[in-house]
Amino acid sequence: MSTDRPHSVSVAGVIVDDQGRALLIQRRDNGQWEPPGGVLEREETIPEALQREVLEETGVKIALPATLTGVYKNMTGLIVSLVFRCEAADGTPTTGEETRALRWATREEVTQLADEAYAIRVLDALDSLGGAAPPAIRAHDGVKLV
Repeated sequence: MSTDRPHSVSVAGVIVDDQGRALLIQRRDNGQWEPPGGVLEREETIPEALQREVLEETGVKIALPATLTGVYKNMTGLIVSLVFRCEAADGTPTTGEETRALRWATREEVTQLADEAYAIRVLDALDSLGGAAPPAIRAHDGVKLV
């Protein structure tokens, strides 16, 4: 049996509006821009966690099912993230306990605001329109792709 620390699993939702922009949050804890999401709780299914995290961080309830657009491993933080393209079902984007700011961002704005490791998640989701491409599988060090 390995003594290594286990991986955690997180989810993130890329909500896309009718203009093709993605909803990004600015986290209160580190000021970083990224799609809303977080770590699964022990008793949650993946869709339940996705819906809970997006609602907590944006005030928006998403429609399920959502489309898996990528699987990302943080090689230093040992986090495997499942990222989904989502549609808003109800609610208006609002800041909350974990969210300093929110904004609808174009592809270009995403690459300017977010670190590469998080921008690529949003870009992969934006590129997945129609669901024809398989989910992306990528690794990063928490900031840059590896």
